[in-house]
Amino acid sequence: MDYSKIEEKMNKTVSVFEENLAEVRAGRANPAILNKIKIEYYGVPTPINQVAGISVPEARLIVIQPWDLSILKEIEKEILKSDIGINPNNDGKVIRLSFPELTEDRRKELVKDIRKTAEDAKVAIRAIRRDGIDEFRNMQKNSEITEDDLKTAEDTIQKITDKKIEEIDKLLENKEKEIMSI
Repeated sequence: MDYSKIEEKMNKTVSVFEENLAEVRAGRANPAILNKIKIEYYGVPTPINQVAGISVPEARLIVIQPWDLSILKEIEKEILKSDIGINPNNDGKVIRLSFPELTEDRRKELVKDIRKTAEDAKVAIRAIRRDGIDEFRNMQKNSEITEDDLKTAEDTIQKITDKKIEEIDKLLENKEKEIMSI
């Protein structure tokens, strides 16, 4: 019996959750928040990190230095249009993004948001489990596998599910600590 497709789908769900956590602005400068922002560069939507050097010289500062200064205004415009909530500071050569200190209320709000994202990821994993078990039940109904095989499959899929949900809980716990300890 092959559980690799089920496990692969669950792994993708966990990695999407991980990417979502990386984009959460936790008061510390993290270049990952720029990942979804693209600029028009020679008519092609291009990620900022492919047209500029991005550095984090201080804990709450990101510096974006485009290799082609003519796109500086375009980068600034796209950052303003995005929902990262930071005003870029353009000095003609680089763009600086200063991250303000997080208030206690904002931290609690962020934790609430990431808990919701974690719950969504868990729901997705449980849906993958349900689909996998349904597939094996259909195989048993069509006499392709025995009832014992079905029971084994259900147990194995449940173990994989528990492991993935545990991974999500660990990622969530670490991100909560990061947000609350800044």
